[in-house]
Amino acid sequence: MCKQHGFKLWAAVLLLTLGVGSSRVQAQQDKMFSQYMFNMMALNPAYAGSRDVLSMTALYRAQWMGIEGAPRTTTFTADMPLNRERIGIGIQLYNDQIGVSNETGGYLSYAFRFRVGERSTLSLGLNGGLSAYSVRLTDVITAPGTSGTDPAFATNINKMLPNFGTGIYLSNDRSYIGVSVPRLLRNNLGDFNSGQTRARQARHAYAAAGFVVGLSPALKLKPSVLVKYAEGAPLGFDGNVNLWINDRVAIGTSLRKNQFNTWSTETTDAVVGMLELQLSDQFRLGYAYDHTFGSLGRFAPSSHEIMIRYEFGFGKNRILTPRYF
Repeated sequence: MCKQHGFKLWAAVLLLTLGVGSSRVQAQQDKMFSQYMFNMMALNPAYAGSRDVLSMTALYRAQWMGIEGAPRTTTFTADMPLNRERIGIGIQLYNDQIGVSNETGGYLSYAFRFRVGERSTLSLGLNGGLSAYSVRLTDVITAPGTSGTDPAFATNINKMLPNFGTGIYLSNDRSYIGVSVPRLLRNNLGDFNSGQTRARQARHAYAAAGFVVGLSPALKLKPSVLVKYAEGAPLGFDGNVNLWINDRVAIGTSLRKNQFNTWSTETTDAVVGMLELQLSDQFRLGYAYDHTFGSLGRFAPSSHEIMIRYEFGFGKNRILTPRYF
């Protein structure tokens, strides 16, 4: 795809996303991950400290390969328990690029953790942080031989966006359930078309759950689900099943739906294949491949996601049972 056609495509995407011509616009804006079950810090601040060790995770997602300006997301999270595991703290750093827009931010998380049974812990979490949001509208080419002449694309956008969120997370060594709203403020992203259009950050809510079933001493089945709600977008969900072999290798698949109330291929966003390798007690590697369906048709591009996790504290305080979430 040539650069000019790429910019024309993303001009259309921006117009559709921002809804030029309406007075207020809300759209699905949060980052998307296929390996959400290993990147819960990005979704729920109450997850902080739940693995009982210092855990560090890096994830990179390249979406819709071959399309210029397609989403590229990088995240790094770290969390750990404190005060005899009664408190969890964490940090999330990220960069999210889509076409001529870019968001880079950082959030701190704090979780209060309560024992509610012999093996179960209830966590109440808060997070807060700041992101730098920019849209290079003057780089958009809306017609051959033109740049920056359309009034809707005459001025670049640069914003600092503070925000905070909350969540709740109940877990033990074999199951979890959580609900969260990681960003509560609806920051103004910019005015377009001489102030006729205003785009705002949309609130996103997540409900996630998963559990592990032992099939044999060597095999364990691990289903999980993530239900997503965003203002101005249909309710959607990700359903996942992973098969663990000897607690070292896992293969799995996920189905992502854009609309929860219908099951046609037109509303199926992707089918995902996953592979996880627990290379040592501390080091885990994960990979996800998305095959996209829906409005992009038979030429729909694929997406790739790589996850690396490293955990400290396996000496004197070694975890006695594997952590599957």
